[in-house]
Amino acid sequence: MAKKSSVENNKRRQRLVKKFAGRRARLKTIANDEKLTMEERFEARLKLAELPRNSSAGRVRNRCEVTGRPRSVNRKTKMSRIALRELGSKGLVPGLVKSSW
Repeated sequence: MAKKSSVENNKRRQRLVKKFAGRRARLKTIANDEKLTMEERFEARLKLAELPRNSSAGRVRNRCEVTGRPRSVNRKTKMSRIALRELGSKGLVPGLVKSSW
């Protein structure tokens, strides 16, 4: 199990990303628009920099839904390799059969 604080920090980041997604996207389109003047684009970049850092989608870490493990997480199942193997061996993951011979 991962530290509870790490999992909670990641959840807080996910909430912030969702909260600021529209504003961040709007400012990015303004900042990258070549048709606007340099001053307007620079102003958009400054406003973008004022947003919380944790509202950036790149700061969210993929974590296992079962254990909170940050590494080796399968995107499709949102589980780490260890949790996937354990639950697959018990027959709790539909469509997954652990090979044994």
